[in-house]
Amino acid sequence: MRAVAALLAVIWLVPLAWALDTALKPESETTRIPVSWLVSGMSLDAFGRAFADGSLMAWLGNSLLVGVAVTVLTVAVTSLAAYGLSRTRFRGRNMVMALLVAGIVIPPQVLIVPLFAEIVGLGLADTYWALILPQVVLPAMVYVLKKFFDGVPRELEEAAVVDGAGRLRVYWSLMLPLARPALAAVAIFTFVTTWNNFLWPFVAVSDPRLMTFPVGLATVQSSYGVRYAQVLAAALLGGLPLVALFLAFQRQLVTAIKG
Repeated sequence: MRAVAALLAVIWLVPLAWALDTALKPESETTRIPVSWLVSGMSLDAFGRAFADGSLMAWLGNSLLVGVAVTVLTVAVTSLAAYGLSRTRFRGRNMVMALLVAGIVIPPQVLIVPLFAEIVGLGLADTYWALILPQVVLPAMVYVLKKFFDGVPRELEEAAVVDGAGRLRVYWSLMLPLARPALAAVAIFTFVTTWNNFLWPFVAVSDPRLMTFPVGLATVQSSYGVRYAQVLAAALLGGLPLVALFLAFQRQLVTAIKG
């Protein structure tokens, strides 16, 4: 099993190593035949051009703003919805659960056209709200948190109610602290998904000042031609926030995965 894990790790690391190697090469060596690893010394010129030739910091800032906003709203809404579905019985609950499963099964690309029409109808096109609102609430995250809340003993809740706590107080003071690992996992998954999302930001906004990092990276490729070192340098810089996020919350993520 360890050998298989090590093999998979190597398979995953080789493209990353190749991207770093290409980013550190002089641009003239990136298309040299035969292809080889770095031979003429490292060069940070591609990283300098990535900052100088485009709006890299603006794209990163937009992605950070959108990612944080979507994550906060998604965690708040999905945790409330999951707690309600787990702890209350109401008419139409089965229908809501069916719609939740349908939301997981239906590919998000199918909803691009109606979502765009709705955003235009609300007058939100080319705004940050156009980037944020359609990405809020992932049905799969509601399902994950509901399963977690289902596993919390009801005796804890009953004890809190006996002490005079209401529904919202139980949710805020008891359930959320218990669900911290699951909430961390949901937050990380949501942020990473939002950060890497290309299709919706590409469709929703046309203002270059509102471009997120994946969309901006695509314009670098088309504007400057095939500059492999510069494109891969920008891509590596764009991945650093995700690496930092994982390193900061890896303990909570592992705890959530273990259950």
